[in-house]
Amino acid sequence: MIPEIGHFSLILALLVALVLGTFPIIGAARGNTVWMGLARPAAKAQFFLIAVAFVSLAYTFASMDYSVIYVAANSNSKLPLQYRIAAVWGGHEGSLLLWAMILSIWTVAVSLFSKHLPDAMRARILGVMGLVSVGFILFMLTVSNPFERLIPAALDGRDLNPLLQDPGMVFHPPMLYMGYVGFSVAFAFAIAALLGGELDAAWARWSRPWTTLAWLFLTVGLMGGSNWAYYELGWGGWWFWDAVENASFMPWLVGTALIHSLAVTEKRGSFKAWTVLLAICAFSLSLLGTFLVRSGVLTSVHAFATDPKRGMFILVFLVIVIGGSLGLFAWRAPTVGRGGKFSVVSRESFLLANNVLLAVAAFSVLLGTLYPLFLDALGLGKISVGPPYFDTVFAPLMAPALFLMGIGPIARWKSAALPELAMRLRWAFGVSVVTAVVLPMVLGHWTPMIGLGLFLAFWIIATSVYMVYQRLRGHEQSLLTRVKAVPRSWWGMVIAHLGIAIFTLGVTVVKGFESEIAVRMLPGDVAHLAGYDFTFEGVQDSQGPNYTASRGLLRVTKNGVERTVLAPEKRLYTVQNMPMTEAGISPHIIHDLYASLGEPLSDGAWSVRIYHKPMVEWIWAGCAMMAFGGLLALSDRRYRMKKRREKESMPNEVVA
Repeated sequence: MIPEIGHFSLILALLVALVLGTFPIIGAARGNTVWMGLARPAAKAQFFLIAVAFVSLAYTFASMDYSVIYVAANSNSKLPLQYRIAAVWGGHEGSLLLWAMILSIWTVAVSLFSKHLPDAMRARILGVMGLVSVGFILFMLTVSNPFERLIPAALDGRDLNPLLQDPGMVFHPPMLYMGYVGFSVAFAFAIAALLGGELDAAWARWSRPWTTLAWLFLTVGLMGGSNWAYYELGWGGWWFWDAVENASFMPWLVGTALIHSLAVTEKRGSFKAWTVLLAICAFSLSLLGTFLVRSGVLTSVHAFATDPKRGMFILVFLVIVIGGSLGLFAWRAPTVGRGGKFSVVSRESFLLANNVLLAVAAFSVLLGTLYPLFLDALGLGKISVGPPYFDTVFAPLMAPALFLMGIGPIARWKSAALPELAMRLRWAFGVSVVTAVVLPMVLGHWTPMIGLGLFLAFWIIATSVYMVYQRLRGHEQSLLTRVKAVPRSWWGMVIAHLGIAIFTLGVTVVKGFESEIAVRMLPGDVAHLAGYDFTFEGVQDSQGPNYTASRGLLRVTKNGVERTVLAPEKRLYTVQNMPMTEAGISPHIIHDLYASLGEPLSDGAWSVRIYHKPMVEWIWAGCAMMAFGGLLALSDRRYRMKKRREKESMPNEVVA
């Protein structure tokens, strides 16, 4: 009965989404306030109905109802409850329902927190989001129904993929999808502005906090996914450039460009057409990434052939959304004003250059992700595009982008002078160069890539310190008063940029100075790495809820003093008979000590791999700082709806 309730709720949600996606937009075009007024109640009704469907599916997993095909394929009676709930989004059909659920959350949030917007603008925004919902709900109901029955019911399920049976599965996909789907708000704002011809500073100001919030969620999702891969896969990598990671990284790159472009549009009235194009591209890449990951295309380019209905729906939906929005942009873009003029050397120019570099970097990732798929689909052979391609193409694009990050916030709007910039930044440049040369020598060795990475990291740090000093210097007020007087959005920018620097520093040091050994160890054997002694104390068998495990014990000492104990595991998930590696990690701000247990050898020995990862935790600390910077920017008083409504309700007053 519960699955039928969920399925019926989706049918009703489709009808409501059709109303939401048509009547408000038509009403805005005709000036019909009644039709425009349908947007907010329809958004709330859609949220309620999709929530009922989502809860229904979660209940079928929790109650182990194996008469539902999707539940039988992704759950098992031995699976712990938290992973049965997380299995709701562990496969294609459920992840689409999560997509629709989160889209309905964003839609109802916009309806609740956009009362200050003009009625026609709000109706168009919610209407566009309703049309996107129509596509996803229709996709589920036609070819990806999560409530489809299995007759007769299975006695037990096939279990969730053991790789996904991790706390990361509970938090990572929802966070990632909050970012993915959040860009639909920026997309809807852009399309609504194109439809209404209202591409002005107010439109950018309305769109900016929603875009920042989506970017924040995506940043946290990427950080969580990277950390999950680091400890789960067992070989110490934190980014693999695989297609699934790239699918979420591309929208982040374009979203980062979009945030900066919106700032210029809001403050200077420039980049209007470019900003709209970035909003369209960010959401288009989110759609493309979601469908690529969940359609099976990334594991087999013949997935469309094995399920032609699903493949055709995906293609048609992508063509309608991406092609339609780009067609609207091409039609409306010539009517958009150019905005304020600026010279070649100005803050606008530096921000534009950074935007272009980020967009080209996203395209290079897209090319490396899709090119092997196209070759295979055309029968031209199989190739693998891996880290060598991305390292070769991506790093040269990011290096100038990071360098410009230090200059852009310091340059003046409209026009700046290079000699003046050089004088203001000479100390930051000198400190960065000296650090890039001396620090590697202290750490052990110098290479051009290590030197470049350290230079860019300390360049951003030094220029940020200079910015803060220039902003706070003065003697008339106390330091605390001056700090409070600076807008939170400015502090958010500084902290996010420092997060990029910390991230770059962590990446440079771990890639340049990490070390590892692979050894054969019997109980009592000692391995040596990076000044530490790793004593292998043997393996003990243990039993999990749905797996058996062999847990190794490595006692770590340095100069005879015990520092930590590592406990890597080798697990066998019994339902699917699938082995998994659980790394033993001792995290520290200076370095991580990391061990993974390999296979047992014939004489009672085990193969063990041990890693020394200097400053790897700084990678995720940098990501956390970026996210915190975004959160701080969101708390800026300009985005507090109550105050903004008060200001906009008093047009004759001069607001400081």
